[in-house]
Amino acid sequence: MSIKIIGYFTIKIITTGFVIGILSSGAIYLDWLGFVNYFINTIMGLLMLYLLLQSDKKVWFWSGFWIGALWFWWMSVSFFNYGFAWAIPIGVLFPAIVYGIIFWFVAKIAEWIPLKLGQPEGITPTLLKALALLLLSYLHPLGFDWFKPELVFTNSYLGIEKWQFAIVLFAISMTIYKQRQPQGIAPTVNPLLYLLLVVFAYPFSLHFNKRELPKSGIVLSNSMTTVKDKWNPKLQPQHIDMVFKKIDRAIAEKKGLIIFPESVFAFYLNTKPNLMTLLQGYSNEIAIVIGGLYWDNGIPRNSTYIFKDGRFSIANKAVLVPFGEQNPLPKWMGDIVNELFFDGAPDYVASADVTDYTINGITYRNAICYEGSSEKLYKGNPKQMILISNNGWVTPSIEPTQQKILLQYYSKKYGTTIYHSANMSESYTIHNGEVLK
Repeated sequence: MSIKIIGYFTIKIITTGFVIGILSSGAIYLDWLGFVNYFINTIMGLLMLYLLLQSDKKVWFWSGFWIGALWFWWMSVSFFNYGFAWAIPIGVLFPAIVYGIIFWFVAKIAEWIPLKLGQPEGITPTLLKALALLLLSYLHPLGFDWFKPELVFTNSYLGIEKWQFAIVLFAISMTIYKQRQPQGIAPTVNPLLYLLLVVFAYPFSLHFNKRELPKSGIVLSNSMTTVKDKWNPKLQPQHIDMVFKKIDRAIAEKKGLIIFPESVFAFYLNTKPNLMTLLQGYSNEIAIVIGGLYWDNGIPRNSTYIFKDGRFSIANKAVLVPFGEQNPLPKWMGDIVNELFFDGAPDYVASADVTDYTINGITYRNAICYEGSSEKLYKGNPKQMILISNNGWVTPSIEPTQQKILLQYYSKKYGTTIYHSANMSESYTIHNGEVLK
């Protein structure tokens, strides 16, 4: 047993897994640095899949480990903001180990089945690994659904639909299989020619299905308020004053709608009648979408407040952040974690369903931070979405960039125009999968 375990810790195995992890996350980090290049992203994505599909379960473990670490290390930043800097290594290692085990298990099964069928050297192991990569985006550890292998092609010359990703995986699998032909048997076709099949994964339809961006007179407010300042009661008057100054400016500019970030009011807004009345009055001149907490008869909720025509409505968050807002562990374990990290604070409660609302004749899907990058929010193919975020908990990190790429992914997949107002990161509109600032 010890000999088998030692085999996982060779320099070659660990380094190969690290290279695959770097290639898989390369587009994210380059975008984080302000550099987006479709050609480079395409090459990195193809090379990552080529190396991964021809590797064994040992490399798959380390690939999953490095992918988990490089994609999701930013989770640990929230520990610092919660005052638990000692837990940062746990925040890095946890997703790394989880995805390492998932990748190892996938490769183990893909190698075991052909062995039982008596075909360990054929194309079957590679195709099974390719099938697993195709389906991995449906696996959500502890409810977290940000890992999608096809995400590497969001800003590339290849499409992100499942059928397009399947073509890419098949082309690479055939290339690997033909390269492994026994010596002495001359290949009828150069194995690398099979890579040309990826041409059929080019997203031609994006050029024909583009829609014009509606002229809606929207102001996407942006703020750079740290977590410490946001939750400081002494600074609440300043935050409130900032909100109304921006509303006054938008009214002066004859805008029809202003959108503020998540929890720009870091208190239960519905318990402040004077403030609610003031916002309703302003909404006779401009529609206001703003994030705040909502005390729902003893139930704490993270919500969007919509003020228009002197009235208001509330849209509650439907998909909560695992651990950050709702503990996905069994209750007895969740209570321990909440007591240890969150001073015993109760979980937020999610809305039973997503919420749509109409402003100035346009219907928008409501989304708050994490849920805007969750597949569940896109059921019914909403054409317009208003997303409000507070990225202060996880900055500085790559999280805002990864969030942006996920939003581009969903915009391309579902044809949704996303208006994103954020705190501690840029605000922007995503239309036809492209970022407009």
